[in-house]
Amino acid sequence: MKRFVLAAALSLAAAPAFAFHCPADMAKIDAALASGPNLSAAELAKVKELRAEGEKYHAAGQHQQSVDVLAEAMKILGIN
Repeated sequence: MKRFVLAAALSLAAAPAFAFHCPADMAKIDAALASGPNLSAAELAKVKELRAEGEKYHAAGQHQQSVDVLAEAMKILGIN
């Protein structure tokens, strides 16, 4: 029972971490876009689409989806 309570507490503590991770990822993407990345027009459009989608998920409280979508945009941009 103690393990269950500890696991539940850690899970609840980790949830806000995803919430705060999204804005940091969006800021990284914005900075990369502002620097004029060497991408094709299609790649640039995809990054912008993914960035907007990630922000939408974040605003809706769907932070894991936001992190996943933003990670895809960062991969295209070549940033971590």
